Amino acid sequence: MAQIFREIVFQEPNSIFIKVMIMMNLIFSAILGYSEGSGKQNLEYSKFWNLKSQEKAKIPSKIGMIIAYTPSLIACLSFFWIFPNGGIRFFMLNFAITIHLFKRLLEVLFVHKYSGAMAMNSAITISSSYFIAFSSLIYIQHLTKGSIEPIIDLKYFGFIVFLVGIIGNFYHHFILSKMRKKGESGYKIPKGGLFNLVICPHYLLEIVTFFGFSLISQTLFSFSSTIGTLFYLMGRSYATRKWYLSKFEDFPRNVKALIPFVI
Repeated sequence: MAQIFREIVFQEPNSIFIKVMIMMNLIFSAILGYSEGSGKQNLEYSKFWNLKSQEKAKIPSKIGMIIAYTPSLIACLSFFWIFPNGGIRFFMLNFAITIHLFKRLLEVLFVHKYSGAMAMNSAITISSSYFIAFSSLIYIQHLTKGSIEPIIDLKYFGFIVFLVGIIGNFYHHFILSKMRKKGESGYKIPKGGLFNLVICPHYLLEIVTFFGFSLISQTLFSFSSTIGTLFYLMGRSYATRKWYLSKFEDFPRNVKALIPFVI
């Protein structure tokens, strides 16, 4: 297993920065995931926005999500100018992340339907987390320039995985948007697509998207980012399933939180 891992990951520079970022990413994501899953502290947006936020500064959900994604999108666009000779792998990674963020902003503006507010501190937490994660992902990819390429080249396969994730994620966001008719603000049990198997298929496909980034990048930090995303979204999806169980008596018990037939 260790031999296979060495064949698919860059021999990166011996950098303190990279090691620190990997550790910080995993620890921070694990803490967030545990806080979400245990219910001790949910990031206050979507159906969790008003759990403990009555006295906190809040903003409209659409504005909060724009704040969450815009700084990272601007950063990724700037990297095309800052690192113009990064090579094909660097370009593919930055292009994929830029497309992901641009798609998220389009969904915020034209697809999602909102019923509540968002705590300002949650918007800032999400925005800064995305900015640090994606900027580090791109910068560490830049640092691999001149390093020995992995024996097994997965970047083109990774781009296909990324496309599967991003298209599937959009499809399930679209299903959610069509559930709420004009003037409605309540929640319903989602149906259709993978919603018949898990309550958060959009999270599952978000993880697939990040796995695509990892396969394009093939750096240790990129794989740690996917693991970190898994930690957080596993906790968030578990909390989401508990929320549906508490609100709907007819919620199907066979529908899992994130992974069909498993969890």
